[in-house]
Amino acid sequence: MEPSCLRYHVSGFGSRMIWLCFLLVLVLQSCSPALSDSPYLVGMGSYDITGPAADVNMMGYANAEQIASGIHFRLKARAFIVAEPNGKRVVFVNLDACMASQLVTIKVLERLKARYGDLYNENNVAISGIHTHAGPGGYLQYVVYIVTSLGFVRQSFDVIVNGIEQCIVEAHNNLHPGKIYVNKGDLLDAGVNRSPSAYLNNPAEERSKYQYNVDKEMTLIKFVDDELGPVGSFNWFATHGTSMSRTNSLISGDNKGAAARFMEDWAEQNGMPKQGAHVTKDGLEYLHKISGLPRRVSSIIPEPNEISGRRLSGSSITRRIRSSQQNKPKFVSAFCQSNCGDVSPNVLGTFCIDTGLPCDFNHSTCNGKNELCYGRGPGYPDEFESTRIIGNRQFLKALDLFNSASEEIQGRVDYRHTYLDFSQLEVNVPSSTGGEQVVKTCPAAMGFAFAAGTTDGPGAFDFEQGDVKGNPFWRLVRNLLKTPGKEQVECQAPKPILLDTGEMKEPYDWAPSILPIQIIRIGQMVILCVPGEFTTMAGRRLRDAVKEVLTSDSSGEFNDIHVVLAGLTNTYSQYITTFEEYQIQRYEGASTLYGPHTLSAYIQEFQKLATAMVANKEVPTNFQPPDMLDKQIGLLPGVMFDSTPPGVKFGDVSSDVPASSTFGKGSTVNATFYSACPRNDLLTDGTFALVEKLDGSNNWVPAYDDDDWSLRFKWSRPAKLSPRSFATLEWTIPEDAPSGVYRLRHFGASKPLLGSIKHFTGTSRAFAVR
Repeated sequence: MEPSCLRYHVSGFGSRMIWLCFLLVLVLQSCSPALSDSPYLVGMGSYDITGPAADVNMMGYANAEQIASGIHFRLKARAFIVAEPNGKRVVFVNLDACMASQLVTIKVLERLKARYGDLYNENNVAISGIHTHAGPGGYLQYVVYIVTSLGFVRQSFDVIVNGIEQCIVEAHNNLHPGKIYVNKGDLLDAGVNRSPSAYLNNPAEERSKYQYNVDKEMTLIKFVDDELGPVGSFNWFATHGTSMSRTNSLISGDNKGAAARFMEDWAEQNGMPKQGAHVTKDGLEYLHKISGLPRRVSSIIPEPNEISGRRLSGSSITRRIRSSQQNKPKFVSAFCQSNCGDVSPNVLGTFCIDTGLPCDFNHSTCNGKNELCYGRGPGYPDEFESTRIIGNRQFLKALDLFNSASEEIQGRVDYRHTYLDFSQLEVNVPSSTGGEQVVKTCPAAMGFAFAAGTTDGPGAFDFEQGDVKGNPFWRLVRNLLKTPGKEQVECQAPKPILLDTGEMKEPYDWAPSILPIQIIRIGQMVILCVPGEFTTMAGRRLRDAVKEVLTSDSSGEFNDIHVVLAGLTNTYSQYITTFEEYQIQRYEGASTLYGPHTLSAYIQEFQKLATAMVANKEVPTNFQPPDMLDKQIGLLPGVMFDSTPPGVKFGDVSSDVPASSTFGKGSTVNATFYSACPRNDLLTDGTFALVEKLDGSNNWVPAYDDDDWSLRFKWSRPAKLSPRSFATLEWTIPEDAPSGVYRLRHFGASKPLLGSIKHFTGTSRAFAVR
């Protein structure tokens, strides 16, 4: 009896298991179409890379007097990762920085290797800059790019490297099944050609193919998580990050950084991404806490009524200010740079500041002086308004493309990358007899017109754009540094050499020679990653050349591709003009480092990468860029100590909001605090400035921080070497700010002559907003 009974129970149990498995298979089959509909894993991430907001020269204009002294809004690194579930993956990082840096790229890749092994490497990681001219400098390794910052600035470098790593880690951790869409359209009023006389030297037949003398097309990719819905977008559009002028001293992402904030704010206000799938209880409580506020506060979790202007221990304040919303999914939007070499956001034209008349067309001078010729942005004379307008125009176009995107990206993820020695690259170019001839690129050199600057930021002295002769005085000055040889002069002609940077090696290399080129493919989306600023026509030629190779594939795999150019990526090597533009020697031609055949070299080598991609072959590389971190020299003095007048504490108010005051929307509220040098603590992912609102429970809750457009943090010293300093918080009340009671709050860190850095805070009087 027992064995048969046992057999019965076992067989009964077995039949139930069979039915259970059958039902499970049915469930999985019903789910499988949804899973197979998403051929990619997609992940988004972002992190604060705001560098020192004091004492450090800003990167871009090469103006030694442009020293950071506060924050307009914070700088971010934003990343997307796209992976085939069992295949290749790519990473693209967009920096609110002037450009990528070879040294930064090297150190980021080292960190990624230590963390992930060979999963992320130089072949499948691209790091690109938006070209803001309002970020701290000193993070590149070649001498010519760090002269005005008094050499290497370790603090600038470290915060960028760390921010890139953290945004990639976040994107990696956020990888989920999702879809990608692509869309493109024209934006007509966000860029003009600042060197039209050089553009006109391109063949008339070629120019006749295009309606405009700059590229007006924006290309956008939209990322949609299967569970969370839309989680981000990246777009590429060509316009310089020079809405903020060469005299601005507030850290800013300029027009593209502004556009990114506008897009991310819009997404959050519209509930993107969906909350709930990956949000913890704490995250939901935080979302509920801020839901009644006009916009996000980037990374601040309030502890109501804990502080009322008194000093407090560093551990408490830094923990609260730096608390990141890791449990809160966030929408990441990046406005990436393209072939912006000759494209200015100052769309009203160029005018002489002494007469108000238009500048000379060929040389951009006013009575022979280049320093009087400036471009005007749409908000002239207010550079902040110009930045907002150009940023808003990009945001609105991106929003339109985002909302109407319907073409789904499908196909393989792939990439090709190599390093090349651009100082001596052999290039096949057409000869005058109709055949081909072999020419070479040259060691890097900068022409006289480089020192003339551009209409976005003119240079000084008697330099002018379009100079193909140079002058004897500046040649004598040049020769004190390095006299170019006959071969170099002939190779660079008709450029008159002002700085022979490629042959200047003391105390270490002045300019790069080994450069990376890279192609990233995501389905029908192809990104050409270039280490410099291509002019409009140069970018068009490169895109067309690569597209021609890819679409020649008989399989039809590349027939419907979208090719974009990502400028200022992985390292920086200044400008790339066409051969014809080079002959005119405006600023861009004078800054085309490797001679008149630079563009032809890029086209030739990118075609090799594209050919290898079509043939599914690897690309060998025989070069590696130098890692010169150990050679870097930094001459910027550190912070010695901070002090306040007798009887005054850090965080005390120097100039307060008037007592019992009421302000209307659009008004500006100011308060000034006794402060300390912001270099003592960058308050990464935190804030130096905060606007707090009194809620219904009589608690002060954050409303706006120094990453907001409406709130500016301005730092100053009463004298250049003074240990005393002030922080002014300036809040322009937004039209959508809720009525109520508010106050301003400053955070900082002071360094004593002896001992450790101490954190402090201070608050203004309360005031009403009606």
